Amino acid sequence: MIATIAATSAAALLAAPAAGLLAHRALGRARNASLMKITSRNGIDEEGFVRIGGIEQWISIRGEDLANPVVLELHGGPGASTAIFGPRTRSWERHFTIVRWDMRGTLKTLGRNGPEGSGELSFDRVHADAIEVTDHIRARLGVDKVVLLGHSYGSTFGLRLARAFPERYSAYVGTDQNIHDACRDDSVHQGLLTRLRASGKRKELAAVEALHPDGQRWTTRERAMHAKLLATSDPLTLDTMKRTVMGSLWFSPLHSLRELGPFVKGMSFSEQVTEGTAAFDDWADGTQFQVPFFVFQGEKDVLTSPALARRFFDDVQAPVKAFALIEDCSHFAAFRRPERFLELLLTHVRPLVTGEPVGATGA
Repeated sequence: MIATIAATSAAALLAAPAAGLLAHRALGRARNASLMKITSRNGIDEEGFVRIGGIEQWISIRGEDLANPVVLELHGGPGASTAIFGPRTRSWERHFTIVRWDMRGTLKTLGRNGPEGSGELSFDRVHADAIEVTDHIRARLGVDKVVLLGHSYGSTFGLRLARAFPERYSAYVGTDQNIHDACRDDSVHQGLLTRLRASGKRKELAAVEALHPDGQRWTTRERAMHAKLLATSDPLTLDTMKRTVMGSLWFSPLHSLRELGPFVKGMSFSEQVTEGTAAFDDWADGTQFQVPFFVFQGEKDVLTSPALARRFFDDVQAPVKAFALIEDCSHFAAFRRPERFLELLLTHVRPLVTGEPVGATGA
């Protein structure tokens, strides 16, 4: 989805005067490395490769207190690692142990294995990997259940995992929540057409108008093209991608310059994960969840419709549920406003999974 934007932004960065640019990057990375240090007695800061699904996959576990609830993130894209946001979400680690995983075909996992060594890259294969990662984390940290946090396309996996395996998860949290309805709702598509017409982008408009009326019949490349235009046609989303996403990658102390390429390549390479998923129907799969269910969505998201997410949420039956809009945000709301997202986690999620009263840990 963001591969083209990432590539363009990276090219623009590298075209600037190299010495000053790299010095600026070095200072930013040094500040972030200092920020991310975990020195607490009962804290954890480990990263490395674990054999998952027959290949080496990168997993990071970070938090200031191992007694805190464990959150397993499922990143979106597909292929868009959330590990780059570590400095932005540093405050989360005071209240949760955050597990980040580069899925097969993504950034560090792709860098380790290469395309040829990545094995099968399909929705079912990554879904199976996610179950294995969950069980690895449960065993590694000695916990029965983890909070499952699905970002964007990762929330497509998240819904299915939370529905099927309540014994593994203490709660489900979706953000940039991706709802599939077998392409019945076309409001996101119609919004794109409206923006393209208003901006006078005739070439892009013609490409979108040429797509088959039934989104289930789009090719993988057509879906990727549509997603790219959704993002680039909206100023707020585009600004978030450039500043929040690419800015985080550029100043990440966990990622080298050599990994700019795999970051972009991973998103293009991982497009095949979406093959066949346009026919998914979350209502048909079931709205009954045995775990607490939360959706925290950017109020101005043009990629994953807040209205569609709300409609699905309203039909969900769960022991506890809550829905909230994150103000002045489009896609990547959790990372554009990480403190607001943390506030929602502390208000709705942590008290439920720990039994503590709301506000007991502070913000």
